[in-house]
Amino acid sequence: MISHPSRHCTVELQALPSRIGQVRRIVSAQLRYWHMDALIDRAALGVTELLSNVHRHARPDKSCTVELELAPDRLTVSVRDNDPRLPVVADATPTPDATPLATCGRGLAMVAAVSESWGARPDGENGKVVWFTLPAPAVVRPHPADVPRRAAQSRPATKPVPVRTAVPVAAVAPVSAGTPVGAGTPVGAGTSIGAGAPVRVGTPVGAGAAAPAPAVARASGGSGT
Repeated sequence: MISHPSRHCTVELQALPSRIGQVRRIVSAQLRYWHMDALIDRAALGVTELLSNVHRHARPDKSCTVELELAPDRLTVSVRDNDPRLPVVADATPTPDATPLATCGRGLAMVAAVSESWGARPDGENGKVVWFTLPAPAVVRPHPADVPRRAAQSRPATKPVPVRTAVPVAAVAPVSAGTPVGAGTPVGAGTSIGAGAPVRVGTPVGAGAAAPAPAVARASGGSGT
């Protein structure tokens, strides 16, 4: 059974070799969740040594409980079993094949070496608790109120886009009323001609203008012979 409130984690298990590796992974994952990655190696090593002691020495059974408790300044790891006999520290002399992070074999001497403090105490009439502590590094998390907010930027006002005609039209001076237009002088498209302005025959007219009517000869008033 696993129980883990925000700063407390408890795992109940049988201290068998197959379960010790599983608890090691659980401890590592819990410390990552608490942002205590710097403690993972030492905590996993210490809890492995305590569980190995339960597996080798505890009687009458191998039932135990692993507990992690994170305080503001330290992490406490403890293992409770059903054997009331308190442990004895063995010789901590390193062997040639020992490695700094070996997972078992050196018992409480290794726990004492990697921890800030450790101890053992009776737990009722039929059990004991063995524990060790590690100093917890400070974790600084910015408060949402301390994060500067980006100033709102107003969008620039949209300027009207001038509309240009596809084909520029040349300005043509208007022709005033009564002003004759000379022969051969073209009248541009859009040229305004005043009322009554005479246009001579043969004067070319701009696009869209009506062609001048042909001249008609009048018959003389006298009778012909």
